[in-house]
Amino acid sequence: MTTKNLLVELFVEELPPKALKKLGDAFASVLCEQLRTQGLASASSVATAYASPRRLAAHVTHVRSKAQDQAVLQKLMPVSVGLTADGQATPALLKKLASLGADVSDPAAAVAALKRQGQGKAEALFYDSLVKGVTLDVGLQKALDEAIRQLPIPKVMTYQLDTDCGMPHFLPGWTSVHFVRPAHGLVALHGDTVVPVKALGLTAGNATQGHRFEAAKTPVVIAHADAYAQTLRDDGAVIASFAERRGEIARQLAARAAEVGGGCRPIEDDALLDEVTALVERPNVLVCQFEPEFLEVPQECLILTMKANQKYFPLLDAQGKLTNKFLVVSNISPADPSAVIGGNERVVRPRLADAKFFFDQDRKRPLESRVLGLAKVVYHNKLGSQGERVERVSAIARAIAQQLGGEALARQADQAALLAKADLLTDMVGEFPELQGIMGGYYARHDGLGNDIAEAIEDHYKPRFAGDELPRNPVGVCVALADKLETLVGMFGIGNLPSGDKDPFALRRHALGVVRMLIEKDLPLDLGQILATSAEVFGERVFTSGPMPSETPEGSIGIGSIGVKIDPETIPKVRDFIYDRLSGSLREQGYSAQEVDAVLALRPQRLSEVARRLAAVRTFAALPEAPALAAANKRVGNILKKADAEVQPVVRPELLKEPAETALHAALEQVASVADAAWADGDYTANLKALAALKGPVDAFFDQVMVNADDPALKANRLGLLATLHQAMNRVADLSRLAA
Repeated sequence: MTTKNLLVELFVEELPPKALKKLGDAFASVLCEQLRTQGLASASSVATAYASPRRLAAHVTHVRSKAQDQAVLQKLMPVSVGLTADGQATPALLKKLASLGADVSDPAAAVAALKRQGQGKAEALFYDSLVKGVTLDVGLQKALDEAIRQLPIPKVMTYQLDTDCGMPHFLPGWTSVHFVRPAHGLVALHGDTVVPVKALGLTAGNATQGHRFEAAKTPVVIAHADAYAQTLRDDGAVIASFAERRGEIARQLAARAAEVGGGCRPIEDDALLDEVTALVERPNVLVCQFEPEFLEVPQECLILTMKANQKYFPLLDAQGKLTNKFLVVSNISPADPSAVIGGNERVVRPRLADAKFFFDQDRKRPLESRVLGLAKVVYHNKLGSQGERVERVSAIARAIAQQLGGEALARQADQAALLAKADLLTDMVGEFPELQGIMGGYYARHDGLGNDIAEAIEDHYKPRFAGDELPRNPVGVCVALADKLETLVGMFGIGNLPSGDKDPFALRRHALGVVRMLIEKDLPLDLGQILATSAEVFGERVFTSGPMPSETPEGSIGIGSIGVKIDPETIPKVRDFIYDRLSGSLREQGYSAQEVDAVLALRPQRLSEVARRLAAVRTFAALPEAPALAAANKRVGNILKKADAEVQPVVRPELLKEPAETALHAALEQVASVADAAWADGDYTANLKALAALKGPVDAFFDQVMVNADDPALKANRLGLLATLHQAMNRVADLSRLAA
């Protein structure tokens, strides 16, 4: 059967730009999959998605006009129900066959054509029939309906059908349609033939609309499914492909930046590029500029206002500093672009002036003067104000810094932590919350607080996302760790745990941030200790869920006082949560599940040691003795678990009766001297390699010695020997996790 390529387009009003690519991909993939399911498209059919601000379209190759007929063996009913005792058809069987279109004029012949399968009471009658393949008209209608139904629409609109919708059975003004945006056109072409499907009150044709202002023809008639993209480009002035349009914008951005010269380059922002691609049908990149005096404002402020509010691409110089030029992606291409350029320059100027005003006003007050105001800012109704939170973070930062750098670092960490949230009360952060921390760093430098404090304030939210850089100096590390630990312990303490894909307080990100800093900065900190310190700072205080004390009218009482105490069970929960995040991170880095489980089963308190432990386990696992030792370790663990009481690793040499147990004890003492020295030096690989010498003695022990001896003293001594072996083998990792 010959095939042709298929084109389906929905022409609509402007689609939400941030969702456009996802909508286009979903429309094409579901449509193609539905056609495959019905036998109209094959596994080799290729679906190409098109998505522009005003259209969703799909081009599918090798689509049949009619699916192939299929032989189907259909179960009818048990033989006992379908046939009488003498093998004649029952009325129930004849009725069933008639409903399937079978010829029942000769019941005997109809029965003879049936097949039997099964035995005894399970024997049933089957009807071998030929199911007609679905036609494209019917199959595409079903596929189109399903593609529309499954669109990942961020927010559905409801609108009424036009009075001239061409569908008499709809009552104009009364029939509502639910879709992402009002639809105004539908194209469905199988080769050059229109497929008469309907959707959203529209009937398919072969005409669509091009660019609002620059289309050469209106309407744009699509002669053939394969001519869709080229016809839209030539007659409609529209680049229909999202990917092609995105590539064209990127090309023009680079070209215009090169024309400016001086090593300029547009800022890299994939999300902005995607959004702009979804806003234009035929891009035209233009160079604009603003007054150089605005460059006195921190470039992060100017970049953010240009990107977020205007969708502009700021230009950076060769050193990465902002210039006073920016790029605009226009949707029109006039012969003289000066009006477009001038208009965009006029629009951006007030935005930059606002940023400069906020920056100038904020610098009139030092950061320290804003700290008291944090007492009026609610952090969480069960955890108090931002002011109280700052006190807790400062206490944790002080304790961490004391361990890492003594009193001098502790004083700096305390100061940075107290000021870290002060920029939340500035005008700039009020307008652009994304700049919190960053602006605090600028204002700290203006206040003469020194670079260490300024960088710590700026960096204390880091890492903000996967792959983000860590704080640059020890002060910043202390404050960033404290900030994340306070959040984790506080939120776990009041029961705000992540569930499924919901994590409103970004606790997973905070936990990964703690993990990365402890490991990548090689910090000699005990995880259990810093978690305990973080819990202690909450104390026994009572927080209010209503107005803060300073806001409560005189003589009245705060609403809904809530006592918050960090339950002792909170710390193990937070610790396990952090280890879970660490486990996932290590597996993503290429470590096997066995290696990770072996190391983390011991819950190493210094995460900075984890990498060295993993390397040691990987080296040990490659030894020929490793499988046997891992299996023996697992066996030893099981024996010790079944003991009547906890077994201490103590051996009385005088009770060693069998040669095999004497040999194992001697081997353990010999290995211990080597392993202990390696452990003391932090050489975990050498520690585990030393265990290879135990394979022979361990094998002989299990072959020749009965652990559960009748003599209680002998049994206890042998259990003590196994406990000593278990302790020696599991200092670096739980080697039983390596057993197959």
